[in-house]
Amino acid sequence: MLRILHSVHGVNVPGLVLLLLLWILLFKGTRLLVMLLRHDPLVGWAIGPLGVTIMFVHEPSVMFIWLSMLCPAIVSGSVLYVGFFTSLSPVTLAHTVFMQVIVIGCGVLLSIIGDIFNVFQDLRHPLWGEARMLRSIQWLRATWARVHFTPFGYSYLNDHFGSSPTDLWQAL
Repeated sequence: MLRILHSVHGVNVPGLVLLLLLWILLFKGTRLLVMLLRHDPLVGWAIGPLGVTIMFVHEPSVMFIWLSMLCPAIVSGSVLYVGFFTSLSPVTLAHTVFMQVIVIGCGVLLSIIGDIFNVFQDLRHPLWGEARMLRSIQWLRATWARVHFTPFGYSYLNDHFGSSPTDLWQAL
């Protein structure tokens, strides 16, 4: 481990902060774009400390479950490679294969660990309809997210739960 730390030579702190912000924005943006490709009726969306969440009623297909993990992982790895192992790098690292695998592997794993958990949860115990909606609302409430329902979401909540979003939010 000490040998790896000795391979770091110079640090451009503003460049490193900009790289980390760009990494997070591109990763979250890719995840959002993959979710929007579903073409299912959109119930609502939420903005919270963990990013933007989109709520659908229907269970996603297996292809979208895997795409929601793999596409952001590829973008994350690409941004990390360009950011740390090209001439644009704010940190001078050794360009060995071992260093590239460690840095990119740890960065990708760090960024998709929640997605890995969600993929296995969706594949093992798939939820759809009311159960998926209630799980999403409980999770969003626990993370103090601000939820916005679409007109379809209002009608869905009224038809299936007999309540408005504020009533359902208070009940959970």
